[in-house]
Amino acid sequence: MNEWIGAAGVCMNAEGQLLMILQGKPDEEKRWSVPSGGQEQGETLADCCIREVFEETGYRCKVIQELQGKAGAFGPIAYYVTYFEVEIVGGEPTLQDPDGLIHEIAWKTATQLEELPLAFPEDRAFLLRYIAQKES
Repeated sequence: MNEWIGAAGVCMNAEGQLLMILQGKPDEEKRWSVPSGGQEQGETLADCCIREVFEETGYRCKVIQELQGKAGAFGPIAYYVTYFEVEIVGGEPTLQDPDGLIHEIAWKTATQLEELPLAFPEDRAFLLRYIAQKES
């Protein structure tokens, strides 16, 4: 079985909104997720997270803490994703994804997150809990 390891950045702004990207191949339905991607050789997971947030959104960020890991399999590929809480330290929203799979960058509220079509629907409960904990 092949293995894929990656990282995701979870970022909330002062208005309680979560940084999300709309992604998908040109010929498929577009779905929302937090910025994420695969780890490159010699890169730490935290560095992967920082790079992916920048590549997918144009924002520069710093890692605050590790939040959780998620493991599973997609066909013959086993995956493991580490989710990090990140804080924006610069940049501006810019569609610059080298893979051409990002179609929109937006800040979404918990109410919006409840209804959005997600690329990874299993993340919805975790992301809603994250927002609720940060707001309390």
